[in-house]
Amino acid sequence: MDKVPMTPRGMAALQAELKNLKSVERPAIIRAIAEAREHGDLSENAEYHSAREKQSFIEGRIKELEGLISLAEVIDPAKMSGAIKFGATVTLIDEDTEEEKTYQIVGEQEADIENGLLNIRSPLARALIGKEEGDSVEVRTPGGTRDYEITTVLYR
Repeated sequence: MDKVPMTPRGMAALQAELKNLKSVERPAIIRAIAEAREHGDLSENAEYHSAREKQSFIEGRIKELEGLISLAEVIDPAKMSGAIKFGATVTLIDEDTEEEKTYQIVGEQEADIENGLLNIRSPLARALIGKEEGDSVEVRTPGGTRDYEITTVLYR
């Protein structure tokens, strides 16, 4: 399996979620199942079936997180410099609208465009890789072609 690039912040978030699922959510659902069993006939017990379904989801998410963590390659952007690569925080100006946007290029699991975390596999991130401050890039998106000027590149 391929390694999954991730920032230290992304790894910490996955580890925190895993810890919460194992130490808080899993014990709570086990108690809920035990309580629902005490209510008698399991075939018609909606609480029991709901709790079992939630338990299945939690166990699946735990396995998924453990897999991601085992494949993670943590890359610290603070130790990098130069042309744009994974972890860079990039400020762009849309050459048509003059709108300024700032994104950090991160791994797929931590991407959140609403919070400025850009998936490294996105068309914009792929267009930015290897470019430098002052360069212009043309990005083909589902909504059409956009032109951006790179105003700053930071690694933090």
